[in-house]
Amino acid sequence: MPLDPRHRSRTLLDGPDRAPARAMLKAVGFDSEALRKPLVMVAHSWIGTMPCNFNHRELAAEVMRGVREAGGTPVEVNTVAISDGIAMGTEGMKASLVSRELVADSIELCGRGYLVDAAVVIAGCDKTIPGAVMGLSRLGVPGLALYSGSIAPGRYEGRDVTIQDVFEGVGRHAAGGMTEAQLTALEDVACPGAGACGAQYTANTMATAIEFLGIAPLGSGSAGATDARKASAGHEAGRLVMDVLARGQTPADVLTREAFENAIACVAATGGSTNAVLHLLAMAREVGAPLAIDDFDAISERTPIIGDLRPGGRYVALDMDRAGGTPLLAQRLLAGGLLHGDRPTITGRAIAEEAADARETPGQDVILPLDAPLKATGGLVILKGNLAPEGCVVKVAGHEIMKHRGPARVFDCEEDAFAAVSERRIAPGDVVVIRYEGPRGGPGMREMLGVTAALVGEGLGDSVALLTDGRFSGATHGLMAGHVAPEAAVGGPIAAIREGDPVSFDIEARRLDLEIDEAELRRRLEAWRAPAPRYERGVFARYANGVSSASEGAVTS
Repeated sequence: MPLDPRHRSRTLLDGPDRAPARAMLKAVGFDSEALRKPLVMVAHSWIGTMPCNFNHRELAAEVMRGVREAGGTPVEVNTVAISDGIAMGTEGMKASLVSRELVADSIELCGRGYLVDAAVVIAGCDKTIPGAVMGLSRLGVPGLALYSGSIAPGRYEGRDVTIQDVFEGVGRHAAGGMTEAQLTALEDVACPGAGACGAQYTANTMATAIEFLGIAPLGSGSAGATDARKASAGHEAGRLVMDVLARGQTPADVLTREAFENAIACVAATGGSTNAVLHLLAMAREVGAPLAIDDFDAISERTPIIGDLRPGGRYVALDMDRAGGTPLLAQRLLAGGLLHGDRPTITGRAIAEEAADARETPGQDVILPLDAPLKATGGLVILKGNLAPEGCVVKVAGHEIMKHRGPARVFDCEEDAFAAVSERRIAPGDVVVIRYEGPRGGPGMREMLGVTAALVGEGLGDSVALLTDGRFSGATHGLMAGHVAPEAAVGGPIAAIREGDPVSFDIEARRLDLEIDEAELRRRLEAWRAPAPRYERGVFARYANGVSSASEGAVTS
């Protein structure tokens, strides 16, 4: 039996007893004819504080135009958004991962509160992408996701630059390699307009992932935020959602275990952000798809890196678009048997059928052939050991260091670590440890781009390792282990490290270890006492009390 296209909105709007609801909707521009059609929520994250989502109102207008043309009535709602790039290195960064849950909650609440029949969720910055898909999944109505697009690169001294260059410029300035005037000139041009951060950082990583999941149309996110093709993608998404509604296809029909394996493969193949581990685990949980942290290592191990993308490679997201975009990447991976080609997508076609339409630009060298990869195995590695019994995440896409052993330099918050780096107190060979920045301890798992970029900017990127129970930005590169679990705030082994202790990374053996006697480690952990919570009330306190381990996606119960 086909799905009633008004399977939910009839309850909200039909009959004499619903006249008050109709009256209030008519006050904001709906008429009787519109209220007899299926209600389609168009949710976005426009906010006037960052470039990442700054085009969402314009894009939403195109989506709504498509919905109307296809016989639906769009209802526009919006969510919060936190800019990682702006908040980085401050207390504000704690709000970033917390906002993922709030984005999901707000989409779910609006969808349930207004009894919508279908939904299009528009997302741009790092946390709005997984948050939007999580909210859509909870609703269970027919719907799809649409990425609002990447920012164009800036130009500085004859080369393309992104926000990563500005962060690393801070380190060069601290080291005396860049004047304040040069740093200001770089900041003036690095972000030339609307769009999410320009390379294969977290936003573009997750945008690629949702297309390989099948919940966003393959190729729909490739065009940049200010590209004229983005409006067309919005219009088509609006028309498409009405077809999805007619077919009765829900997110659970698309977001299967095999779809998540496809998403992990695309992250590994492009040297994508470690944040994909957190977000894909969280998204899988919403639909009950079985997925564990160790799956990332297994899939990455069999997937070569074929996307020559920053931060580990040479190119930015718009270069990938010009080369052939996500359809070409999918086509490459399918040819190598690295994707489940029969997985359905939101278009009604399998991902292999979608990839068959790929068009490669002659002479491009952004998406490489499978027989000439940048690396034979993918960019995500899961380490365990006595410092990370539940695991931690390392990205090896942009460097060749496979082992490191050095003395621990221990910091109980990001600010103290950044001060030490800025004051040149970190030496080659050191292992920087930043703890009490996990999901519960931070709370919110701040990203450490300020610290990691400063290390790179000072020339220490290849000689210093770093581990943290917090996160890294997608722009991070170097030997950096994040998401160390269990975290310090719950008495994880990272809480037992002392200044000068030898710490060992062994990528090939998948080990992260504190090289002290196991009995001494047990004594230290038995003597450990939990610090007082950093927040006793408000959203941070509620989040800290309900959040799970990073190894489970840092989701709230």
